[in-house]
Amino acid sequence: MDHILSILTFLPLAVGLGCFVAPDKAASGLALVGSLVTLALSWTLWGSYDPSGAEFQLTETIPWIPDLGIHYAVGIDGISLLLILLTTVLTPVIILSATPAVHERLNQYLGWMMVLESAMIGTFVALDTFLFYVFWELMLIPMYFLIGIWGGERRIYATIKFFIYTMLGSLLMLVAVLGLYFIYAEQNNGQYSALLVDLYKLDVPYNVQLWLFAAFALAFAIKVPMWPLHTWLPDAHFEAPTGGSVVLAGVLLKMGTYGFVRYAMPLFPEAAVAFAPAMGALAVIGIVYGALVAMVQDDIKKLVAYSSVSHMGYVMLGLFALNAQGVTGAVYQMLGHGLATGALFLLVGVLYERRHTKAIAEYGGLAKVVPVFAFVFMLVTFASVGLPGLNGFIGEFLILLGSFERSPVLTIFAASGVILGAIYMLWMFQRVMFGPLTNDKNKALQDLTTRELVYLSPILVLIVLMGVFPQPFLEVMQPSVERVVLRLAEATPSVPPTASLFDPSAAAAVEAGSR
Repeated sequence: MDHILSILTFLPLAVGLGCFVAPDKAASGLALVGSLVTLALSWTLWGSYDPSGAEFQLTETIPWIPDLGIHYAVGIDGISLLLILLTTVLTPVIILSATPAVHERLNQYLGWMMVLESAMIGTFVALDTFLFYVFWELMLIPMYFLIGIWGGERRIYATIKFFIYTMLGSLLMLVAVLGLYFIYAEQNNGQYSALLVDLYKLDVPYNVQLWLFAAFALAFAIKVPMWPLHTWLPDAHFEAPTGGSVVLAGVLLKMGTYGFVRYAMPLFPEAAVAFAPAMGALAVIGIVYGALVAMVQDDIKKLVAYSSVSHMGYVMLGLFALNAQGVTGAVYQMLGHGLATGALFLLVGVLYERRHTKAIAEYGGLAKVVPVFAFVFMLVTFASVGLPGLNGFIGEFLILLGSFERSPVLTIFAASGVILGAIYMLWMFQRVMFGPLTNDKNKALQDLTTRELVYLSPILVLIVLMGVFPQPFLEVMQPSVERVVLRLAEATPSVPPTASLFDPSAAAAVEAGSR
């Protein structure tokens, strides 16, 4: 289909604008249909994408501001394809979960959610740095309103904190984008271009790379978020409505790690290699810190929020292992974390709608009353702690494998996060689901409804599918990961080769280990 990426990007925006002017009931139907059509279109990309083909496919390039060399340029590779699919899978889930949870101005809530989907897809497909920046900034607006209007008691504080942190990083990124823009003109006889494929060809001096990488890295590290720039995330999660927390954990945090693998690392490979030890150390601190803080939480939602800090630390550790195993594991962990943590926030939202409390002490013995909910919660919890056979295992295994090749000491500390993660997640599950049913308010709780099972089912299926059959996903991302690692390997001879993970025997071993 011609212009499929443009249609995929702007269809949710059109649907969102329609939701703003429609009554609540009509807006619910419109948003659901629009998100499902977007999902169907996104899955056609899987059949159209050729992993062995060009670096970027289904491209469209139209002059936007020709005199300045700025284009409307979009395209996908294997990494962006998988993240687009993650986005389009989660959006209908969020739309379906909204109706019983959002009690006022539902049409506006759905409208902002669809606008946000458009901005997220646009960020993943943009191949012009200015276009990328436009979509990156556009994501702030829907989240500002979603948290600020439908959030909790301290929503204004959380919204402003989220906005200030992200805007600070964005401004530094804009400075770096302008720097690249003028460097290109200097090296090409005054001709300007913001196209990513042109900027990849630049010969940026090492000392300049360090500064530009630092500017990009700060913007992306805030979005991840990396320790010690993480403090906005727990507040945003805790105050956000359920759908806001799902999209924040499921997709928005991945914008930061995607920015590293698409922009900061391939554009400035020598700087990426130079910064790798520091980034790896910060990632490990985030893993352990997030796990320890999660362990002492008495609120389920805060516990899951801090677990995100810990799990995203693994993604950063994998990326800055600078080898095929680590980067592949990082991309896989982005997908796995998006599904598992998104499902955890949905389940916390289900409990909150029934009891209007997120305090762990208010629960206990729920498995006797809501057995289906308990089973689903157990499956998602096991996925979050990396149980073999579920999606969390594959990413963590590859990340630790790649990290060990680069720094055994950091990997040992990072591996402790796996143990800590199992402790705090399983301890939380035990306190909520097992033990005596002492609280009378829990004795009449309703189990999962048909609607809730419907919107949770796609996530549960993918959690199992990605855990048992990882190879289709690995094959799609393989060439894109190889290209990133090759750029890094050319910057220094010490970066390990790309071939090992993608040997058939190695791939088969990974898949066998997950079963």
